[in-house]
Amino acid sequence: MTDETDHPSVARVRQALRDAGAATASIDGLLLLPDAVTTATAAADALGVQTGQIANSLVFDADGEPLLVLTSGAHRVDTDKVAALLGIGSLGRASKELVREATGQVIGGVAPVGHPAPLRTLVDTALAQFDVVWAAGGVARAVFPTTFDELVRVTGGTPADVV
Repeated sequence: MTDETDHPSVARVRQALRDAGAATASIDGLLLLPDAVTTATAAADALGVQTGQIANSLVFDADGEPLLVLTSGAHRVDTDKVAALLGIGSLGRASKELVREATGQVIGGVAPVGHPAPLRTLVDTALAQFDVVWAAGGVARAVFPTTFDELVRVTGGTPADVV
């Protein structure tokens, strides 16, 4: 197991949280778990929280443009519903190359912030029911605590019913 505390992706996430004025708990609370957690269930188990408290960062190909959807780990995104909501023709899973290009991070560790450029972002309104939600911190072992309101604010995202 390597120490990823200073991993460039983790550092970018911390800096983006600072720049966005995130709560100290979000910035200082970035944790490196003993093992990679690439699913909401694995992250919830490692943290001892409900799967719904995990804010999955999913990148979609929205008519050729990246779209970040932060959804509750308890949900599956309804791509037809989201496409209709956004008025686009097609919405599908992004390729690993598009994810890497858009976020600077790899699938399994994509954070809601710390990307090379702002991404159009939707935030699942189901996350609002939890006092604390957990999001990826730039690598598959890194997570941080936040809130629904803070996720919306720091990402510039739009609250949406995505299921």
